[in-house]
Amino acid sequence: MTRTVKTDLIKPAHFAHFVLRCSNKEASAAFYAEVLGMEAVHENPMISFMTYDDEHHRIALVQTPYEGEVPKGAPGLDHVAYTLESFDDLMSTYKRLKAKGIVPVWPINHGLTTSMYYADPDGNRVEFQVENFDTIEALQGNMRSEAFAANPIGVEYDPDEMLARYEADEDVATLTAMPA
Repeated sequence: MTRTVKTDLIKPAHFAHFVLRCSNKEASAAFYAEVLGMEAVHENPMISFMTYDDEHHRIALVQTPYEGEVPKGAPGLDHVAYTLESFDDLMSTYKRLKAKGIVPVWPINHGLTTSMYYADPDGNRVEFQVENFDTIEALQGNMRSEAFAANPIGVEYDPDEMLARYEADEDVATLTAMPA
């Protein structure tokens, strides 16, 4: 029997992990443990492998010998995004992290998602998002719309005000709607 290897594009089965170079591996590991609930599965002085689920590791943190500051906006990773199950999860995460002194560096309604970005000790950002539409078709339709073309970044919001409105039982669809 002869195997025939295809030359078609093969898409990944799922996302596995990412690796960050860190100026202080211990501080970064503490951040990812607190923010994402990650646990170390292997550590040594040079590297930490961490996960939050059944994947062998979702992140690796590598201690770098580089001591200089990287200019803001330099080429490299901007952020890694995680979709939460519900708006309640987004607000609960915000409330939990704020109580520990960790606040978002950029709370923004992107139109298709409502998001909060948090920066690790080296400035790498983690985005928590919830989708503002109920279907894939509605999400994709929003990205193809004139409104999205006019403002593909979104509108910043005050997370304390958003939490107060949510805890006062304001409708989630109203909270996540883009301002006119």
